Parts: sequence; structure tokens; C-alpha cells
Amino acid sequence: MKKLVASILSLAVVAGIGGGALAQEAAPAAHHEEGATPHYPLKEPKEIDWTFAGPFGHYDKGQLQRGLKVYTEVCAACHSMNLVPFRTLSELGYSDAQVKTFAANYEVQDGPDASGEMFTRKAVPSDYFPSPYPNAEAGAAANNGAAPPDMSLLAKAREVERGFPQFVFDIFTQYQESGPDYIYSLLTGYEEPPAGFQVPAGAHYNPYFHAAAAFAMPKPLSDDQVTYDDGSPQTVDQYAKDVSSFLMWASEPHLEERKRTGFMVMIFLLIFTVLIYLTKRSIYSRTDH
Repeated sequence: MKKLVASILSLAVVAGIGGGALAQEAAPAAHHEEGATPHYPLKEPKEIDWTFAGPFGHYDKGQLQRGLKVYTEVCAACHSMNLVPFRTLSELGYSDAQVKTFAANYEVQDGPDASGEMFTRKAVPSDYFPSPYPNAEAGAAANNGAAPPDMSLLAKAREVERGFPQFVFDIFTQYQESGPDYIYSLLTGYEEPPAGFQVPAGAHYNPYFHAAAAFAMPKPLSDDQVTYDDGSPQTVDQYAKDVSSFLMWASEPHLEERKRTGFMVMIFLLIFTVLIYLTKRSIYSRTDH
């Protein structure tokens, strides 16, 4: 039975976050006992102090603009955001003219025209971030057989479950940043494999990956890869934080409004509870018991 389990694990292949990467399970003896089923990720995501955390959290527009720059110059080569329209970039502090100019850097397919043919045109603010590939099959063919995932909701889709009793504490701390924590940890978590671990051909060891110990996306970020205009550090750590924040905004652009509404609702419920209690006291104070 142990040999059968080991054979199945060695053949397991799953889709990853980057470049439609293929990830192959191969549990190292250094981390797991022989025959034991590994639990991924091998390392829990690092908890980062995000500006949007907590009941009064908010997005840092400067950070979101830097994250957009990292996405367009690095991530967009493989990943689409087909649920995010260009016009929403105005929420990051860009003018309508800047959004229009930014959208024009992309080309999208449109049509059919009067002749019934599809055609390509420059994107406008009402269009969505396009995929770098014409279809999922083309994306899979260029990335080891698996199409790169769309990044529109990635910060929500890649949340890592936290076990007991941590999830109980999360209820009181309102921890909802598992997705950005995971993305940041993955982007900064490439390591040399431990002794005895065999990395499959074309794969890269990353103990923060949620489905295996290694996957095919190579390390996407390096220092000084993206030039910042605001003087922020041009390091892998900063790039990872900025693009993780941007992907959180893409997944939940109305986060600030939701938090404000929730706070107002809690204040209303508190006042309402006090009024109900005082009303009860007033009515039953005149009633014989």
C-alpha cells in the first residue's frame, strides 16, 4: 500500500498560480515520514501588515498604482484580468485621460464588422484587461499544458485555510487577508530544495505553494526589474507587496465602502439595542410583578 501511495503522489500533477504552471507532487523525506500524505502548503503564508486589514482598513492608492505597474510589466505576460475593466483604474487616482491612454496600450478583438469578420482594435476604457493568449488552449500549449489562471479574483480564490484554534481568533480580529498573504509568500518563497528532495524537470521548489512542493512557474520577480517613479524600494519584497495589494483591490474593489457600511450598521445595532432595553425598562417599570 505504501508503494502504491508513493506511486500515485509521484504522478500527481496540478495547476498552479503562475503561467498556467504545472505542479508535480513529490514529498521530500526531510518533511514527511515515509508513506505519509504531505499537507500543503509546507509552510504557512507569512502574515503581512496590510493597510486594508481590520475594520477600518483602506487601500493605499500609491501602492495600488505600483502594483498595477508590476502586473502590467511582469504578470500580464501570462495572466489576464478579464473581469476588471480599464475604467475602474480611475479609482486608483488616474484621470480619465490617463485611463484612456493606458487602455490604448492594449489591443482587443471586436466584431463582427459589416463583412462578418472579426477585427482587432485598440482598447477603450470600457474594455477589460485582455488575455495574452487567444484562447485557453493556446495558453496551455505555451505553459506546459495548463492555461494560466485569470487574476481578477485570485486574491480571493487562493485563500489558505487556517486550522483550529486560529480560525476562531480570526473571527475576532477580522482577519481576511489570507489571499494577499498567500500571493506575497509565494512570490517571495522560492528556495533551494532540501537535501533528498527531487525537483521534477521544469519545476521549481516553493514550500508556500498550496497544492504541491514544486511547480513550473519560475521565480517571476527580481530586484530592479520594475522601475518605480515615487522612490519606493525596487526589491522583490516591495514588488510582491504592491502586486498582492493590487490583486486584492481587483478582487474586492468595494472593500472600503463595505467596511464603512459595516461600521455604520454596527453603530446602528448598538444604538437600537440600547433603545430597546430602555423601552423595556420603561414599560415593565409600571407593571406589577
